[in-house]
Amino acid sequence: MNQYLGYSELELERLNAFWTAKEIEQQPSCWRKTHAIIQECLPAISAFMSNALAQPNLRIVLTGAGTSAFAGSALAPALSKKTGLRVEAIASTDLVSNPAQFFAEDLPTLLVSFARSGNSPESVAAVELANQCLTNCFHLVLTCNGEGQLYKNAVNDNKSFALLMPEETNDKSFAMTSSFSSMMLAAFSVVTSGNDYTKEIERFCKCSEGLVKEINNNISSIAGDTIQRVIYLGSGGLQGLAQESALKLLELTAGKVVACFDSPLGFRHGPKSIVDNETMIVVYISNDPYTRQYDLDLLSELRRDNTAKKVIAITAQKDELVANGDYYLVPDMDSATDVELLFPYMIFAQTYAFHRAIALGNTPDNPCPTGEVNRVVQGVTIHKFNN
Repeated sequence: MNQYLGYSELELERLNAFWTAKEIEQQPSCWRKTHAIIQECLPAISAFMSNALAQPNLRIVLTGAGTSAFAGSALAPALSKKTGLRVEAIASTDLVSNPAQFFAEDLPTLLVSFARSGNSPESVAAVELANQCLTNCFHLVLTCNGEGQLYKNAVNDNKSFALLMPEETNDKSFAMTSSFSSMMLAAFSVVTSGNDYTKEIERFCKCSEGLVKEINNNISSIAGDTIQRVIYLGSGGLQGLAQESALKLLELTAGKVVACFDSPLGFRHGPKSIVDNETMIVVYISNDPYTRQYDLDLLSELRRDNTAKKVIAITAQKDELVANGDYYLVPDMDSATDVELLFPYMIFAQTYAFHRAIALGNTPDNPCPTGEVNRVVQGVTIHKFNN
């Protein structure tokens, strides 16, 4: 019988946590399968992207709702640097309510839509509004559900390319894990098509496989501490990951733990007031030598303050500053780019959220059984927009 995150399948079924645990641990396998799908579709991907990238003054907008939006936030800085283009992460929940603002410039646009189910009202509406407001809009749809409305709409549109993730990424649990990371990998690979990331992907797959087993027991122990507030901090794209990390904890604990995020530099400007002796702070440390200096400055400051109950560094490079306190070292990734670090770093946040939920008596697969929050959002009315 299989074990996931230290629990047998029987224990996980009893805890209503089987799918969450399995979907966290299966991610490296999903990443390899996603990469294989991209390799298989490479001629069609190259043709679509060549056409889109040939447009003068192309604007790339990464969109989605909730976790899907944070996939865009985590990738936008790296994609902008890699492509040399204007790349913005704008949540579909913002686009839908304010299309006249976000689509004010009628520029050739590539709208990259992240969607686990493809049935969220905002996901479908964002595509429709982009077409309504813009003269020339291309659509890259990354989804985990071939039966979703977003996928079905894109398949028959000659200005759209729909890429379906491996079947098991259509998470059965409430919280997005496999879907989030696999769509993120797909987006970076497709938008920068022409680059071969096989070695890099295999490196962080191997690293993450070992990491989830290595840190699981320790994180399970930390999750038993009476932590009431958790703050995730990261610079650049790692701030997008910090945002997703905070949401994962809020979702799985059904809001019993206050979770927030910021950048290390931004945290000093007021948000630091939240820190008390029941707070845990997690700092995602960048591998970029310039950015890393700012991350380490704040890490040292937080440890000197001695106000938080726990301050943890997540890092791929070990040095004296990192080692002067609690830290988790991601092995064999000391030369990786920050976009590569997103994948092993997220393992910490997902695993902690899972174990903290269990410690609080929550049911991770369905943390809100009374239905105020749903796996696919409900209760959204899409109003007609006249431009």
